[in-house]
Amino acid sequence: MFALVDCNNFYVSCERAFQPHLQGVPVVVLSNNDGNVISRSAEAKALGIPMGEPYFKVKPLMQQHGVRVFSSNYALYGDLSRRVMHYLGEAAPELEIYSIDEAFLGLHGMSRWQGDLVRYAARIRAEVLRRTRIPTCVGVAPTKTLAKLANRVAKKTPDLEGVCYLDCDEKRQWALEQISVDDVWGIGHQYATKLHAQGLPTAAHLSRVSEAWARKHLGGVVGARLVRELQGYPCHQLAPSEDGTLARQSICCSRTFGIPLSAYQDVLGAVGAFTSRTAEKLRRQGSAAHVLTVFLSKDRFGLEPPPYSASTVLTLPMATNDTSELLRYARAGLKRIWQPDTVYKKAGVVLDGLERAGQPQLALFSGQVHNEKRTALMAELDQLNKRFGMDTVRFATALLPTGQHVAPWVGKATWRSHAYTTRWDELWSLRI
Repeated sequence: MFALVDCNNFYVSCERAFQPHLQGVPVVVLSNNDGNVISRSAEAKALGIPMGEPYFKVKPLMQQHGVRVFSSNYALYGDLSRRVMHYLGEAAPELEIYSIDEAFLGLHGMSRWQGDLVRYAARIRAEVLRRTRIPTCVGVAPTKTLAKLANRVAKKTPDLEGVCYLDCDEKRQWALEQISVDDVWGIGHQYATKLHAQGLPTAAHLSRVSEAWARKHLGGVVGARLVRELQGYPCHQLAPSEDGTLARQSICCSRTFGIPLSAYQDVLGAVGAFTSRTAEKLRRQGSAAHVLTVFLSKDRFGLEPPPYSASTVLTLPMATNDTSELLRYARAGLKRIWQPDTVYKKAGVVLDGLERAGQPQLALFSGQVHNEKRTALMAELDQLNKRFGMDTVRFATALLPTGQHVAPWVGKATWRSHAYTTRWDELWSLRI
């Protein structure tokens, strides 16, 4: 058996955890730079506010109904996510962190000593709520695809009280009939359109097709496995999670600027900050990169002529996770694509070709394999920033311009709440 634990309206729930007066009030959270709606409370959904809608389009509707608006607060969301996942790792023998607000649990053999898995799932929900104030729903089923589907049924059906357990064919068939084929895990928009045209509107219809049909119309073996999973035959096991057991194959950091930038030093500062961030992530997972990409984007709705983006790829002679080395190549890449008298809206850095740190593929005439002093310096840098806060110590390239308190590349966050759990100066205060 597998279980999928999904936090309900996660970003909104994080805001409500420290602001209880928001319960029952329509709430939305906006994306970076206060651009689009990325999380909605049930009350906001009932008002017809679409997911992903630009804020300026729905602003009149929100003002009319008194919707509370928040900017993204990823420091808070990330910390509460870690707390939820830490408990789930203790509650189940196997854990796969699927996203910031979702995790698969391996429950094979758990019924022998936990008894009824519905009660077990209910205890997990109650404990997560007690520890973090984050509401969840749990779907339990014999396959990962069915567990995902069961979780969606649990959210749609209040009578289930947040837990849907598909332990027999009758329950599985009932759950499949409740879900549109559009909402099946692994079915995208194009396949959903094709399936509707073929007269297969629900997950139940899809589960009845033959394996040969699935191979022909749903992408070969991937589609066949999807159908088999809907039929109750597990084809996917838990994968290592991004909790330190799964190394990413590519690392990217990019942001839309709070204001358009045209000065080289401002854009260089942004690229330097993004490079430092990717280097930190690189060291955290014990990797080194030998391919670095820098890209810049202009406002496609502005006055600048196309092309609207430019990028360059640099291959390093030897893989590294040293911030100073990566900054040197990032600066060179920026100079390649920089155009004077141009207004830029976004920049980013991507690290690829990742290898295990300390075991790089050397160049033919490389004279030095490993610099212990530089490795120790980077370790101290990470330790200081971990102890005293992000960017407490940074390289000069990423420093703020003289006389400015906020970097010009930092996105808008007009309605950001406090980082209640990660910053001393923003701790939750109680008035008695």
